[in-house]
Amino acid sequence: MINSPALDITANDVITVDGKPLPERERTRLFLYHKPRGLMTTHADPEGRPTVFDNLPEGLPRLISIGRLDFNTEGLLLLTNDGGLARVLELPDTGWLRRYRVRAHGEVTQAQLDELKAGVEIDGVKYGSIDATLERDQGANVWLVFAIREGKNREVRNVLAHLGLEVNRLIRVSYGPFKLGEIIEGEVEEVKTRVLREQLGEKVIASAGAEFAGAEQRDDGDGEVPAPRVKKPARPAVKRGEIADRKGRRVLVQRTGSEESRARNEAESSGYGPPRRPKRGYHGKRDLTPKDE
Repeated sequence: MINSPALDITANDVITVDGKPLPERERTRLFLYHKPRGLMTTHADPEGRPTVFDNLPEGLPRLISIGRLDFNTEGLLLLTNDGGLARVLELPDTGWLRRYRVRAHGEVTQAQLDELKAGVEIDGVKYGSIDATLERDQGANVWLVFAIREGKNREVRNVLAHLGLEVNRLIRVSYGPFKLGEIIEGEVEEVKTRVLREQLGEKVIASAGAEFAGAEQRDDGDGEVPAPRVKKPARPAVKRGEIADRKGRRVLVQRTGSEESRARNEAESSGYGPPRRPKRGYHGKRDLTPKDE
């Protein structure tokens, strides 16, 4: 029995709850989710609004989000089953760049956007360096690309409001090395284990305490369980024996196939068994001379 929360657990300890041992730890997994607009990034919303986790495809393990996207923000949301990995990747010290495409109402110049590289303070909140590019004008709107590393609450919207722009569409297209790509809205893709290891790097893996061994299933490095091997159909048994031909000579015969098929063939060759169909074909020249009736 545990009488105090201050208890160190080692790998040699066995923990049971209600007499049942805890399941072994699953390998660290990462999923890329194309979040639609109109979903809260939470497991339960007190106002009853629809959530990301209520709308995920079936068959996924229990997941948590790495960071959040606002209710009306769409695009790439990272999901994982590893709380340690989520915590590390959310930290600004990790230095992962978050890139957004933004449509905003108003006017702005590239010179104004370049000033954001030095950071900006708005209402007492200091925002770090922002790399912003003006893509094009579209009527009364402008399209921008925003790249940030901190990801503070409503950072993109607040900074653009400071420049006199009103955001009317915000799409996250990448988070660190992971990109939205061609993932369909509302769909999820899992990152293969080998790719995940390479992209995280040893430092992040160590900080997060990520586990890639896979307790309940063997992993070949691609994040997938190898397909079971299909047994090839057994070849028919081959029997060899000697028979005598018409002249009394001994002849070695090799027989294949089932006993039933061999018995049927022998019966037909001996004149017994089911009658054979007559062979169709050309049997000589036909007499085409008309006959007198």
